[in-house]
Amino acid sequence: MKAPSSPSLDRGTPLPPVAHARFSIGDVVRHRLFDFRGVVFDIDPIFANSEEWYQSIPAEARPRKDQPFYHLLAENADASYVAYVSQQNLIADDSEEPVDHPAITGLFDDYAHGRYRLRREHRH
Repeated sequence: MKAPSSPSLDRGTPLPPVAHARFSIGDVVRHRLFDFRGVVFDIDPIFANSEEWYQSIPAEARPRKDQPFYHLLAENADASYVAYVSQQNLIADDSEEPVDHPAITGLFDDYAHGRYRLRREHRH
C-alpha cells in the first residue's frame, strides 16, 4: 500500500503547513507589545502584505510569515487607524469595552460579550 502524499501545487512542490487562526472576524484583540487594540475585519492565512512593509519591521521584532495575519480597525489613545498584525502579536482583549473606530458601523452591527457581529450584507 502506498503512503498518502502531501498536497502539492504541482508534483514535488508541497504546500506550506496550514496555520489555524486563533481569532475570528468581529473579535476584539489587543497587541502584545504596543498599546493598541482593535476589531478583526479580515484574516490572511499567511502573510499577504508587501515585502517592503515586512522589511520595514526591525529584524529582531519581525514576525514569521507562516502564520495568520489580521486586519484590524484599531485604536490607541491618540487615533483610529487600520493595522495589519501577526497572530503571535495578538491577545484577546478582555476589557468588554467596544472599540471606538469610525468604520465599525459600516462593517458590524451589534457588540456583545467582547465581539462584534458582522452586518448581514457582509456575510457570505
